[in-house]
Amino acid sequence: MGALNGKTALVTGGSRGIGRGISERLARDGARVAVHYGRNDAAARETVAAIETAGGQAFALRAELGVPGDAETLWAAFDEQADGLDILVNNAGIVESKDPIATVTPEAFDRVFAVNAKAPFFVTQLGLSRLRDGGKIVNISTTLTRGAAIPDLIGYSMTKGAIDVLTMTLAKELGPRGISVNAVAPGVVDTDMNADWLRNEPEALAAAAEASPFNRVAKADDIADIVAFLSSPDSRWVTGQWIDASGGALV
Repeated sequence: MGALNGKTALVTGGSRGIGRGISERLARDGARVAVHYGRNDAAARETVAAIETAGGQAFALRAELGVPGDAETLWAAFDEQADGLDILVNNAGIVESKDPIATVTPEAFDRVFAVNAKAPFFVTQLGLSRLRDGGKIVNISTTLTRGAAIPDLIGYSMTKGAIDVLTMTLAKELGPRGISVNAVAPGVVDTDMNADWLRNEPEALAAAAEASPFNRVAKADDIADIVAFLSSPDSRWVTGQWIDASGGALV
């Protein structure tokens, strides 16, 4: 019997990269997974099909984030296919631009905050009435907020700093309902988001691997397994935590 049998999970950005890894792992543990995505219908169908082929349950949920009414659209679509929620994983995020402070534009700044900070705030706000007591919220942060600063990612990093504050504050607010709230902070992960510089540049790949005592770069499954623990009953006494998921790169 899976640890999450009978549970319903929602993973934002759940059709690709880390999100897909999380969706598939939660489904393997028995959860029925709402695989949220923004635009890529094919990726969402592929992820749902992979879950179902492996014996799990899932459905796709389309809602573009970072636009007016995004949270309302997401939850309206969710309510058509599910009745109540047990696990919310705020994973969706973008890197709008790679620029130091001198060249970040107001448009890029607003866009990355709209998707990475504002959207999860209001998705969570509207989700609380659907999240059952004893539920789980897992937010995806980054090591860039704690000792791994990269000037060219200042805007992205600031959005994840907001996620860290959201995590700590909600943990205190939702504790009386038995709801735990934690953040998982990956370092470099081999996903499509990093493919342009990681997979095509051997020197960059080697440098990223050397940052970890394990001398390798994380895969999506490495992060998904941590999220699975925080989504399970075994994590019942863990809340308000920022979990370093960099493979020891900050040591």
